[in-house]
Order: sequence, then structure tokens, then C-alpha cells
Amino acid sequence: MRNLHLRKTTAADIDRQVTKVLRGLGNPKPPLCLDDARGLLKLDREYYSKTSDGILRETVSRLKVAGKQILRRPALLLEAILQAELKALYVPDRKIILLDEMEPDIKQRWNESHEIIHSLLDWHGSVLLGDDRITLNLACHEQIEAEANFGSGRLLFLQEQFESAARDSKCCMDEIRALGHSFGNSITSTLWRFVEFMDYPVLGVVSQHPRYTDNRFDPQQPCRYFIRSLPFTKTFSGIDETTIFQVMRTKCSWRRYGPLADDEVVLTDDNKGKHVFHFEAFHNRHDTLGLFVYRRAVEKKVIVPEAIVVAAK
Repeated sequence: MRNLHLRKTTAADIDRQVTKVLRGLGNPKPPLCLDDARGLLKLDREYYSKTSDGILRETVSRLKVAGKQILRRPALLLEAILQAELKALYVPDRKIILLDEMEPDIKQRWNESHEIIHSLLDWHGSVLLGDDRITLNLACHEQIEAEANFGSGRLLFLQEQFESAARDSKCCMDEIRALGHSFGNSITSTLWRFVEFMDYPVLGVVSQHPRYTDNRFDPQQPCRYFIRSLPFTKTFSGIDETTIFQVMRTKCSWRRYGPLADDEVVLTDDNKGKHVFHFEAFHNRHDTLGLFVYRRAVEKKVIVPEAIVVAAK
């Protein structure tokens, strides 16, 4: 999945909503307590799983908009949600967030904040029954999810507090991991937020181990997340996931865990210019996280023709 960059007006609207929440919480220091945020917004939270779906089943059966039952056969939506392995769901009419209890705590944290943002944005409530592809076309779904991801990042990373810390940090994996720990968030969400904040070309990748792919691996979509800073998107729009994954496969070691790469690679921009990026990657026992950071343009070699010596007559 590629990150989408929002229009400035949309991002500003979302940021204003996040600012209201953080101001209402007294502008807290990291890590943000999501229980406090839900309390302020009067949101409930419940959990469900495939093996124990009572809460989800009961919620779907009572799903209403403007007081009217909207599903004649709610079991169909329930079945679709479970088959799609939905990780979170916000039900506007009941102001309840449902989370998959089988997800690790650190992932539940992101999922919950994502649903909190859905609850804040009025225009989401009119089109969402939850984070699913059942009721939305793909383009609309991607836009709505991009908006919720942006807002979630701004909420969990406390807006300018993270930006100030990122500005003072080196753009490297060690610093990103340290920031994730400070803000109480996953390394993946921290990588995402860090890359999007950068004002020069930076690319973040989350994928399977390039050397040890399994039967879930799709060679046409090898990267689970493909996160680009805005300058990277503008200058290197022709670089896709398959190209980057092949670079990772070439540069990464055969180690199964820990640091996999620390090297320089050359990427080609949209005008055929070549540029050096520093590439590092590590595997966290679940995913490989890669970071490509711009360093410099490759100097063009100028070929000077040999002098022609004309013999004197």
C-alpha cells in the first residue's frame, strides 16, 4: 500500500480536529493515553475475534443510521467483516470502536487511534460502516483511509512534539526506533510518520524478508507499505515497489533477524538523473523495514575528445 499525500486544506481540517482533542487533554506529553482521548470524546471500546464474535454480531445486528435499520440481512456484513479479517471498526450511531482482540497491543493502539479519527471527521460518518471495502469503491476507500492514517499519526505523535524531535534527529533506523519507544508507538507507524515529515527525498518500505518470502508473497505487490516523502513522490514517481524490492533483495543479507543492510544504492529520477541514497534495513521477526535516504546526485562524467594533432606540412 502506498501512502497518499493529502491536499493542504484537507490536512489542515484534520489537524484542527486533532488540536482540539490534544488541547482538551491539556496538551499531554508522550506517550498519549488513548483511554483519556476516548473519555474526552465519549467513545466506547469493545473487542471481538473470529472465535468470540458476540460483540461484533450484536453490534452489526443493531447497526442504524439516523435511527433507521439499514441492513435487512446483517449476517452478510458480519460474514464479510470476518472473512476480510477486519482489524477495527467504528460504528457512528453507537459511538463504539470495535477492535480485533487477537492483534498485538502495539497494533491495537494504532487501530484504535485510526478509528478515533474516523469518529472526529463528520464526512467519514456519512460513508463508513467501518474499515471495509464492501460499501466503498476503491478510490474513495483509499482517500478515507489516508485521511484517517494522517490524523492518527498527528494524534499519536502529538503533532509538533514529534516534528520537533524528528527535526533534531538523524534520519536513520536507530533514531526512528528510539522515537517510537518515546512516543509509545510501533516502529512501523513511527517509520511512516517520520518519512512523511521529511522535506527531502526519503522512502520507507515494510515487506517480507527479501531473502525468505513465503506463500503469501505477491511478486506484483511485494511491499506491504511503500511510504514516500512528498519530495520523493515528486522527483522519483517512476520508482515502484517491484524495483525497490529487487534492490532490497540484492543488498540485504541472509540473516533472519536484526540488521540486514547498510549500504549505498543508486536510484534514477523522473528525468533519468541518477542519485545516491543510503539504504539500511532490519528484520523485527515479523517484517523487514527498509529506509532509503537521499545523499547526493551522481556526478556526470564529461568526455573530452582527444586533441587532434595536425602535422605541419
